[in-house]
Amino acid sequence: MSDSFQGWHVVLASGSPRRKELLAQIGIQAEVRPSRIEEVTEETEPDLLVMELSRQKAEDIAAGCGPGSLVIGADTVVAAEGEILGKPGTPEKACGMIKRLAGRTHQVYTGVTVLLCLENGSFHGATFAEKTDVHVYPMTEAEIKEYAESGEPLDKAGGYGIQGKFAAYIKGIDGDYSNVVGLPLGRLCQEIKGLLEEEEND
Repeated sequence: MSDSFQGWHVVLASGSPRRKELLAQIGIQAEVRPSRIEEVTEETEPDLLVMELSRQKAEDIAAGCGPGSLVIGADTVVAAEGEILGKPGTPEKACGMIKRLAGRTHQVYTGVTVLLCLENGSFHGATFAEKTDVHVYPMTEAEIKEYAESGEPLDKAGGYGIQGKFAAYIKGIDGDYSNVVGLPLGRLCQEIKGLLEEEEND
């Protein structure tokens, strides 16, 4: 597999191994170039927040890419009853987050920005957000504690990874599974196709 998509050099502005694996799943071997910018936003609505942060990451990396590069920036958050849950960092915080998710439905939002790097340093791009509803089975205190202390939740938005051990507690989802992992592949491909068609027609 090459790192190109219809002749464009694909750059992923994220260090997430899960996003890289998702792209590889559909045949895109992306160059990984994580954005190091400080994420600053005044947005409080989950969909607007992830769109803004994905745009910041993509623009940061695109500024250093040459013409012919296709840059993908992404940001994912978990929202419970409208409140954004970040990465817990500690088992104690993970415990609190998982208690809020157990036996309920929550939302996962991923914002994605795609930028085509053109001649003269200009960009042609699109930004969008995808939402998936996730339904979680009720969990006992012991189950919550065991998962929180497994180490898996610490670096994950909302304190869990759907593709890991937490799969045992997923009742179902409404929406795109890959969106919950961190990159809505179907929507991403449609957006890229649209951008490339617009570019060809210009």
